[in-house]
Amino acid sequence: MAKGKAEKEKSAGKTNVMRLLDAAKIPYEAKTYPVDEADLSGSHAADLMGVDHGSMFKTLVLKGERTGYLVCCIPVDDEVDLKKAAKAAGDKKAEMLPMKELLPVTGYIRGGCSPVGMKKKFPTWIDETALNYERIAVSAGMRGVQVILEPKALADYVGAVFTDLKERREG
Repeated sequence: MAKGKAEKEKSAGKTNVMRLLDAAKIPYEAKTYPVDEADLSGSHAADLMGVDHGSMFKTLVLKGERTGYLVCCIPVDDEVDLKKAAKAAGDKKAEMLPMKELLPVTGYIRGGCSPVGMKKKFPTWIDETALNYERIAVSAGMRGVQVILEPKALADYVGAVFTDLKERREG
């Protein structure tokens, strides 16, 4: 049976994210999980990997009204608070990047977007809850692959700032 492109890349070893982390001498652990095209949610991926949902971060790209593109990493079960993200970026308003613009802007597809190795360097924020963990997981740049690393090492590498980005839940 022929392997698809993603399977070949996965079995071939390293993603670009891993190569960049290797070059920067940042320790990480790579973990793979089976991709379910019907459910690309980070929560589903965390379940498949058997990791705490709070320690697995999704990468979201937003566009500020005046400041342009910005990157936010938040726990997979949470939603980004657009006002908090805009404020962090020094803007009044920010909105999610339309899905059709994700690949041209970042070089990544939905379910495989990583804060590491985007086409351009964008201002990046990581939700402060990452500091509650010794290591967090972020996408390794393709669906079905995550890198697990120290949050401070990730922040230092991508030039990120830790701040409160999550919407508050009622209840």
